[in-house]
Amino acid sequence: MRKHKNIKFLRFSILLLMLLLIALLLWLLWKFVPRASVRFCLLAVCAGILAAAGLLNWYQRLQISSFAGEICETLDALMSGRQPEDYHPYEDSLTSRVQGKLLQYYDIMNEGKLQSQKDKETIQGLVSDISHQVKTPVANLRLYAGILKNPALPAEKRNEFLGTMSGQIDKLDFLLQSLIKMSRLETGTFALHITEAPLKDTIAAAMSTVWARAEEKGIALLADCDSGITVQHDPKWTAEALGNILDNAVKYTPGGGSVAITVRPWQFYTRIDITDTGTGIPEEHYNDIFQRFYRGQEAAAQEGVGLGLYLANGIVTRQKGYISVKSRVGKGTVFSVYLLS
Repeated sequence: MRKHKNIKFLRFSILLLMLLLIALLLWLLWKFVPRASVRFCLLAVCAGILAAAGLLNWYQRLQISSFAGEICETLDALMSGRQPEDYHPYEDSLTSRVQGKLLQYYDIMNEGKLQSQKDKETIQGLVSDISHQVKTPVANLRLYAGILKNPALPAEKRNEFLGTMSGQIDKLDFLLQSLIKMSRLETGTFALHITEAPLKDTIAAAMSTVWARAEEKGIALLADCDSGITVQHDPKWTAEALGNILDNAVKYTPGGGSVAITVRPWQFYTRIDITDTGTGIPEEHYNDIFQRFYRGQEAAAQEGVGLGLYLANGIVTRQKGYISVKSRVGKGTVFSVYLLS
């Protein structure tokens, strides 16, 4: 309100000043110009200048009004979710430039809205997956807990059911830990600390997670990595990714087989090959195995939830690396992990 009053006062002051100037001009003409013809000629020139100034002011106001109208129409169209009809992107005018900036801002905001919707759908999918995966072990625990309430249950059976419940609890704990890692990966809430570090230590940490199971099945674990090789990676998360691939290799390799790790530095990437003598993967499932909760028919007999390779691929990808796979059914599989040198 105060600003509006100031503008009105300014306009009044300018109008008053113009009237004073006109009065001064008339007085000067009548005072110092004796010939009437000259006075009227000067007055006509001054009137023409004033008329031209008035027309110019009117034209400018018309242009500003037209500009404001077109911008308002553009904003109305964008708020309605449609493209403006009077937008000419290749026209070199102020209106087109402002409309272009408004469209860029609209695209940025729309992209943010779509990303927010995508994140919401991702979270909903995660909640649904967690609910589905947790349902089975929880149901089993309830079943066994109900059986153990029977006081007449023999001690041998009681110990058997307690052991089964312990296994279900371990499975539930593993599942929840995997789901937590998956949710952190998908929502981007985990932080990678990428540094130039020796690859040998990372591989050793990954192998330690499967060593006991490999020894139990009589599977030979071999590693060929020069101690001087360093790559840009997060040692903790990369060990997690390599450990998941190794876990799969040991899981699907029959007893007496072997799992070997070989490291070969290239110009831009360092290649880590994890080779097993397991059951192999059909070529048509190369892409499927990296999807979350995917488990092929040949994996039905083995325990797991189908998150290991999904997590491994996500971790490596977020370090600007990638994973490839090559396999022959019944002969074995080679997972190749590429990390920036």
